[in-house]
Amino acid sequence: MVASEWVQAEVLKAVPDADVEVIDLHRSGDHFHVRIISESFDGMRPLQRQKMVLAVMKQHIPHPVHALDLKCMTPAQAETSGDTAFDPHGGGQGVHIRRIEKKKE
Repeated sequence: MVASEWVQAEVLKAVPDADVEVIDLHRSGDHFHVRIISESFDGMRPLQRQKMVLAVMKQHIPHPVHALDLKCMTPAQAETSGDTAFDPHGGGQGVHIRRIEKKKE
């Protein structure tokens, strides 16, 4: 079981200039929605963006991380993107859920 902050730090190894939001989908420390916003994604296809992140994260899959929902986008795309996360195990076939707002400290 890992914390959202650990996942965020690992993602930043792949995309250091990114704004990263991590949601522990089941509060179990192994299923995460990760929203990554970076200017460096401009001109890249979605799969290329995900491969950058997975190059760092693959060593942690399937243990301690079981599932990652990666949403990699440019700042312009983030402005118009929806407010949902995908839970790959929600309801047996996957389900879209509203993203949980991060608590401001």
